[in-house]
Amino acid sequence: MNKNLLCLAIGIAGTFLIVAALVYVTRQYTRPPPLDQARVQERKKNLAEIQAANADALNNYGWQDQAKKLIRLPITNAMQLTIREYQDPAAARSNLIARADKAFAPPPKVPEKPNVYE
Repeated sequence: MNKNLLCLAIGIAGTFLIVAALVYVTRQYTRPPPLDQARVQERKKNLAEIQAANADALNNYGWQDQAKKLIRLPITNAMQLTIREYQDPAAARSNLIARADKAFAPPPKVPEKPNVYE
């Protein structure tokens, strides 16, 4: 009995050691290379560009989808418009549904080319 318990303990400990070794090897294999200064500057530049584009989208008018005639409003104006519209919740919901239907309507189907053999 004592010998079986010792073998079981050694087997469990060995299994844990194998799993720990596999985790260690996997972490070493998948670790990305350290960032050099050029990569750091590139990432900072990309972040600044994204933040500038987001600030422009939040604070200025622009076309969301010109084909569907959807205009992007500055966030402050959009919040004031939402508050004003929701003075009458039923009308605001129906207006919201109508705008969503317009915004997410599928584009018209492209006409099929006639078959040359007809």
